[in-house]
Amino acid sequence: ILVLCVSGMRAETARYSVPEEAERGSFVANIAKDLGLTAEELLARQARLAPEGEKEYLQLNQHTGDLVVREQMDREELCGQSEPCLLRFEVLLESPLQSFRAEVRLTDINDHAPVFLNKEIVLKVPESAMPGTRFLLESAHDPDVGNNSLQRYSISSNEYFLVYTRQRSDGRRYAELVLDRALDREQQAEVTFSITAVDGGTPPRSGTALIRVVVLDINDNMPVFTRTLFKVSVMENSSQDTIVVAVSASDLDAGTNGEIVYSIVQNSEENLQTFKINPGTGQIRLKKPLDYEEKKSYEIDVQATDGGGLSTHCKVEVQVKDVNDNAPEVIITSLSSALSEAAPPDTVVALFNVRDRDSGDNGRTTCELTGGQPFRITLLAADAYALVTSETLDREQVEEYNVTVRARDGGSPALSASKTLLVRLLDVNDNAPTFTQAIYTMVMSENEPAGRSLGRLSATDPDTGENARVRYALVPPPTGTLAAASFVSVDAESGTVRSLRPLDYEKVRAFEVTVSAADGGSPPLSAQAVLRVVVRDENDNAPLLLHPPPDGSAAGELVPRWAPSGYLVAKVVAVDADAGQNAWLSYELAKATEPALFRVGLHSGEVRTARAVTERDAARHRLVVLVRDRGQPSRSATATLAVALVNDFSDAFHELGHDPASGQQPQVAEEEMLTTYLIASLCCVSSLFLLSVLVLTANTLCKARVRAELPPPSPSCYVDGDFASDGVGVGSVGTLSPAYRYEMCLTSGSGRSEFQFVKPILP
Repeated sequence: ILVLCVSGMRAETARYSVPEEAERGSFVANIAKDLGLTAEELLARQARLAPEGEKEYLQLNQHTGDLVVREQMDREELCGQSEPCLLRFEVLLESPLQSFRAEVRLTDINDHAPVFLNKEIVLKVPESAMPGTRFLLESAHDPDVGNNSLQRYSISSNEYFLVYTRQRSDGRRYAELVLDRALDREQQAEVTFSITAVDGGTPPRSGTALIRVVVLDINDNMPVFTRTLFKVSVMENSSQDTIVVAVSASDLDAGTNGEIVYSIVQNSEENLQTFKINPGTGQIRLKKPLDYEEKKSYEIDVQATDGGGLSTHCKVEVQVKDVNDNAPEVIITSLSSALSEAAPPDTVVALFNVRDRDSGDNGRTTCELTGGQPFRITLLAADAYALVTSETLDREQVEEYNVTVRARDGGSPALSASKTLLVRLLDVNDNAPTFTQAIYTMVMSENEPAGRSLGRLSATDPDTGENARVRYALVPPPTGTLAAASFVSVDAESGTVRSLRPLDYEKVRAFEVTVSAADGGSPPLSAQAVLRVVVRDENDNAPLLLHPPPDGSAAGELVPRWAPSGYLVAKVVAVDADAGQNAWLSYELAKATEPALFRVGLHSGEVRTARAVTERDAARHRLVVLVRDRGQPSRSATATLAVALVNDFSDAFHELGHDPASGQQPQVAEEEMLTTYLIASLCCVSSLFLLSVLVLTANTLCKARVRAELPPPSPSCYVDGDFASDGVGVGSVGTLSPAYRYEMCLTSGSGRSEFQFVKPILP
């Protein structure tokens, strides 16, 4: 972009001309043709003029490319006597940004006639003046320049005087009156004629004044200046009444004829406004401060007149010395107030010129930027600069810059001026949204109805506008995974998470979904986070009995009459599908035939004897154990146990076959039938027992050799592995307490060879 812009800054300046006082709308030139552009291109690139001054005298027609007069221009008002009179401006084009310098020269027209400041000029000439004597006349003033300015003087016909037109060093013309024939006061005391100043215009213009020559008596000597030319230099910052120079003249005459009076000849109105002279001393002083930038030199005609009316003149050339009294000016010709933050380095931000009205080192300028900002200044041409970016920009760090351009001249002391440019950065979608948390954890209650708010996601985007507008969504899960996205929804605008349906803690305890936050940029940027939803358990499950089975019938348990206190009768095993406090189970004895005989472990569910069993205790007992969880409200279940107190194994069937709660007596026939069955069963059992003893003996003998080599097992008990398949093992599932294993052992001391339950062996 910089190469394109710089290449468009043409070094040459387009020059045009237009006569002053041209009517509004007058054609000056066709800019489009000179730039090699069509009218359509000129309009598309938004061509415009940037004048050097504050007032716009010209305008550009973007449709035709014509440069026309916008307002009538008076060359004398704009430039005075300066020549050439130039109006400078720049033609600015966009896309890409280009600048072309141009200037229009105002050509003078003859719109002013020469004018004498005094309509009557009085000269006092002694009658003794010799032919050829020259007299300086007041000059006429013509503000036009060139050929349209004053060119010559002429006088009306007379017998004594001729007029000659002379030219000063600055090009201005003045008149000298020359005596052609001796005067005789006695013949003619006064000579009157007219003088005419004519310019070179077409048609020419003229101005006339009357010259009245008064012939004086003889005054032999004229005043004589010490020098005919005085050259002095004055600083432009000199104050009012500062002495410029003191001229001096002498006269050999005595008396009033030798008294000299000094005066400034009215050769220009500007000199009269700027300088004054002391008539007696010849000191020339300033009436007002000088300005080097307005006028660099002055030429003053000083006349010395004695008391007899004789006069002479000299010239005083005043050179104004420049002082560094003008600070540089920073003129912005083009400014891009809004700049994309994605703009690469060397992007042109503004074009500007620096102008200093001083001269020499006082007018030599340099530019710099204040503050550490990502910009720099590039020199395009003499006093033409470009403000460009020096590095990449980031709107999220700095939204706008106040760039201060400072111009400094080379004077002593140096003067400077500053111009502040406001550069705003336009946002580009270069930042993805950012979640405030990588993982969001929210809790929902079990069986909570759909539509309930669980929480809110939050993501921020440092961009602005649509680039910072964040929208939330659930990321679809991979195929074949749990459709957790169907459990919750996310509000796209606010990020509020809501449940879509009730959940069962026992089926889904927690799930995770991926959520995304995308901004509204083009293309959009996004970020992801994990949403973890934990289901909070509710007490919606009652305890489930594993032992005894919950089939409505009482489980039978046998307790020997000799059982001591703390004897394990049975263990109630229950689980709860809930979790936490809702699954903490407690056991209590809700109902018993004899409450003082049994007790239940609060947390273990073990039913034990509260005291030693005695002969007075009833043979049959019915126990109801209540299992309760700790939920709010709590849920419970009951287990029923039928406990029989027996002396030996033969009493077991008889005791278990009767319900202590029943008050009916069996009939005699049924008792006899039962006795028969018992006898038959006893015979079968005895036979099986004898057969088992024989098999056991044989097996023992067979394994004697092996047992001799191995450590013997515990007496009268089977080893751990013998009941691996038949024993009941309860692992730590759900809310069960540590596992128990019950082993059955043959008691060798029993004469009736019955089985007995012994205490559990804890692992």
